[in-house]
Order: sequence, then C-alpha cells, then structure tokens
Amino acid sequence: MKKTTDAGNGQGARKVEAKSSAAEGLKELFKDGLKDIVYAERALLKALPKMMNNATEPKLKSAIEDHITVTEGQVQRLEQIFEILGESSRGKKCEAIEGLIKEGESIMEETEVGPVRDAGIIAASQKIEHYEIASYGTLAAFANTLGESEIVTLLEATLAEEKEADSLLTESAYNSINFEAAEEDTK
Repeated sequence: MKKTTDAGNGQGARKVEAKSSAAEGLKELFKDGLKDIVYAERALLKALPKMMNNATEPKLKSAIEDHITVTEGQVQRLEQIFEILGESSRGKKCEAIEGLIKEGESIMEETEVGPVRDAGIIAASQKIEHYEIASYGTLAAFANTLGESEIVTLLEATLAEEKEADSLLTESAYNSINFEAAEEDTK
C-alpha cells in the first residue's frame, strides 16, 4: 500500500508519496529525528571552529569556544540516548543544518573581518540555535509521549543549553557587536 500525505489544499498542491522507509509510528519518527540531530551536532563540531577563527570580538570567540565543549557533551548525551534505545548512533544527513552552515559560511565570505562579520556570525549562530531549540523541544515532547522519561531528562538538559547559548548570543549582539557594526555604516 502506498503512503501519501496531503501537502495542503492550495493551488498546485499535490499529494506526497512517502518513501518505502517512511516512519509509520511516532517511535520511528522520534528515532529518525534523533538521527537527524546527532548528524547536525557532529556537523556543528566541524563548523564551529571556523566560525570561532573568523570572529574578532574576544567574548564572541570565547562563547563559540565554550559552545564547542557544550556541543561535545550534547553528542555524548545523544549517544547515551541511542544506547538506551538499543540503536546505532549513526546519523542521517540533516539538510537543514547543511543549509544553515552553508549560509553561515556565505555570511563570512560576504563580510569584512571585524564587527560586521561578528554580527553576521551571531545571526548565523542564532539561526542554528533556533533550529536546535525546535528540534530538541520536539524530540523531548515525542519522548514524553512515548513514556521515555530518562530520555526526556537528557533531551531537556540539551534544550536548556541551547536556550542558554541563544541568550548569550543575543546578549553579545546587543551589548556591543551590533552597535560596533552599525558604526561601520557611518564611516
């Protein structure tokens, strides 16, 4: 039996045929989401050093460096979740994070070294944080629905870290970097 989903009722809307490997239940969808986010976190461990090396503001560089350590812990937590589930922690390519990382690289290429690039790095980083917040929030809700209380605790710990990272980025932007970048417009 072919699986289809309604892609909306607007003009040009069509039914989307699901792949033969498509998730049929919430647990499968949950595991698929975990594979997606573990790939994303591992990809970030490769991308964050480049962002750190291209930042100039010392507090921003330090915040990114700290987040690398936090991300390593998040990957370990995800591996623990896979272990609890009796699953391999092999990730599945995350198109969203690939696009967000590529966008961050483009921002760095399209800005001069200094406060404007730093503001761009913060913007790109916050997009990534918001993606991660949405992902971990959803995964925690799925785990809660599935009665996986130990996993909920692990996911909520990571969710709190992602929210904290977003808050620190906002603070950096509003405390100095955005204002310094705006001064570049008056030169």
